[in-house]
Amino acid sequence: MAQTTPLSVHHTPLEDVQGIGLGVGLCAIGVTLLTQAGLITGQTAGFAVIISYLTGLNFGLVFFVINLPFYVLAWRVLGCSFTVKSLAAVTLLSVLSAALPQGLVFDYVHPAVGAVCAGAIIGMGLLAMFRHNGSLGGFGVLALLIQSKTGFKAGYVQLIVDALLFGFAFFLLDTSLIIWSLLGAIVLNMVITFNHRTDRYIAR
Repeated sequence: MAQTTPLSVHHTPLEDVQGIGLGVGLCAIGVTLLTQAGLITGQTAGFAVIISYLTGLNFGLVFFVINLPFYVLAWRVLGCSFTVKSLAAVTLLSVLSAALPQGLVFDYVHPAVGAVCAGAIIGMGLLAMFRHNGSLGGFGVLALLIQSKTGFKAGYVQLIVDALLFGFAFFLLDTSLIIWSLLGAIVLNMVITFNHRTDRYIAR
């Protein structure tokens, strides 16, 4: 069987701006939907949401600070371009997640609907950023690194991290909300697993 060579795509700066901007916007909407439903998400954002719930600190600020150590890993392993794009994306998400609830309020969100919709929206947002060689930093950087080095899919890496996160959250939050949140995390990671294919598409 002939081996398929992945398509290498060189995006223009304008394409990167719109792609990453769209991705961050979708993620901000998804996070707003999750938090207004009282749910959490996975990965670094999940840790930031939990800390925000427990301390009352702004999610955007906590998310930005948690990501700082991962920039060192991104710079050393994934390069300057990826790191700069990820820093810009994290900063923008921090700002949007603080501002968006001022203009987007959901009167009622059933946890099941909120989990599935937010998981899909955030997954598509992350996929848009991956396609433009960016990310929201954190454990996503580690997941992309493992996939590039070993072939073990980034979505599966993130599922493992999420399992640890939700195991911890069971001791802190309502059990039913954790279960619904876990559903959202599964949807999110399946979107990435089935659509982020570096054997088909490599962003430069």
